[in-house]
Amino acid sequence: MRKAIHPDYHPIKVKMTNGDLVDMRSTYGKEGDTLSLDIDPTVHPAWTGGNTHLIDTAGRVSKFKKKYSGFGF
Repeated sequence: MRKAIHPDYHPIKVKMTNGDLVDMRSTYGKEGDTLSLDIDPTVHPAWTGGNTHLIDTAGRVSKFKKKYSGFGF
Protein backbone atom coordinates (compact mmCIF):
# COMPACT_ATOMS: atom_id res chain seq x y z
CA MET A 1 0.00 0.00 0.00
CA ARG A 2 1.07 3.53 -0.63
CA LYS A 3 1.89 5.47 2.50
CA ALA A 4 -0.24 8.34 3.87
CA ILE A 5 -3.30 7.86 1.62
CA HIS A 6 -5.27 5.29 3.63
CA PRO A 7 -7.35 6.01 6.74
CA ASP A 8 -6.16 4.71 10.11
CA TYR A 9 -7.52 1.19 10.67
CA HIS A 10 -7.62 0.51 14.42
CA PRO A 11 -9.47 -1.54 17.06
CA ILE A 12 -12.75 -0.20 18.45
CA LYS A 13 -15.59 -1.60 20.54
CA VAL A 14 -19.06 -1.96 19.00
CA LYS A 15 -21.98 -1.87 21.44
CA MET A 16 -24.92 -3.96 20.22
CA THR A 17 -28.52 -3.08 21.04
CA ASN A 18 -28.62 -5.66 23.86
CA GLY A 19 -25.53 -4.12 25.53
CA ASP A 20 -22.95 -6.68 24.37
CA LEU A 21 -19.55 -5.25 23.39
CA VAL A 22 -17.76 -6.69 20.36
CA ASP A 23 -14.14 -5.92 19.45
CA MET A 24 -13.69 -4.97 15.80
CA ARG A 25 -11.29 -3.06 13.61
CA SER A 26 -12.57 0.03 11.83
CA THR A 27 -11.76 3.49 10.54
CA TYR A 28 -14.42 4.93 12.90
CA GLY A 29 -13.18 7.44 15.49
CA LYS A 30 -9.95 6.82 17.39
CA GLU A 31 -8.47 3.65 18.81
CA GLY A 32 -10.51 2.47 21.79
CA ASP A 33 -13.68 4.45 20.91
CA THR A 34 -17.09 2.79 21.27
CA LEU A 35 -19.65 2.76 18.45
CA SER A 36 -23.24 2.25 19.68
CA LEU A 37 -25.63 0.67 17.19
CA ASP A 38 -29.35 1.43 16.89
CA ILE A 39 -29.96 -1.65 14.72
CA ASP A 40 -27.79 -4.74 14.59
CA PRO A 41 -28.10 -8.28 13.20
CA THR A 42 -29.67 -9.54 16.44
CA VAL A 43 -32.78 -7.34 16.03
CA HIS A 44 -33.00 -6.45 12.32
CA PRO A 45 -35.80 -8.29 10.47
CA ALA A 46 -33.58 -8.88 7.44
CA TRP A 47 -31.43 -11.25 9.54
CA THR A 48 -33.94 -12.51 12.08
CA GLY A 49 -36.78 -13.27 9.65
CA GLY A 50 -38.99 -11.23 11.93
CA ASN A 51 -42.36 -9.82 11.19
CA THR A 52 -42.33 -6.96 8.75
CA HIS A 53 -45.25 -4.69 8.12
CA LEU A 54 -46.16 -2.39 5.28
CA ILE A 55 -46.78 1.24 6.02
CA ASP A 56 -49.75 2.34 3.96
CA THR A 57 -49.06 5.91 2.87
CA ALA A 58 -52.17 7.55 1.44
CA GLY A 59 -53.70 4.16 0.57
CA ARG A 60 -50.97 3.19 -1.89
CA VAL A 61 -50.59 -0.35 -0.60
CA SER A 62 -54.31 -1.01 -0.53
CA LYS A 63 -54.69 0.54 -4.00
CA PHE A 64 -51.92 -1.75 -5.31
CA LYS A 65 -53.49 -4.83 -3.69
CA LYS A 66 -56.91 -3.97 -5.10
CA LYS A 67 -55.53 -3.41 -8.60
CA TYR A 68 -53.52 -6.63 -8.69
CA SER A 69 -55.68 -8.84 -6.44
CA GLY A 70 -56.29 -11.32 -9.29
CA PHE A 71 -52.57 -12.16 -9.45
CA GLY A 72 -52.45 -13.73 -5.97
CA PHE A 73 -50.58 -11.00 -4.06
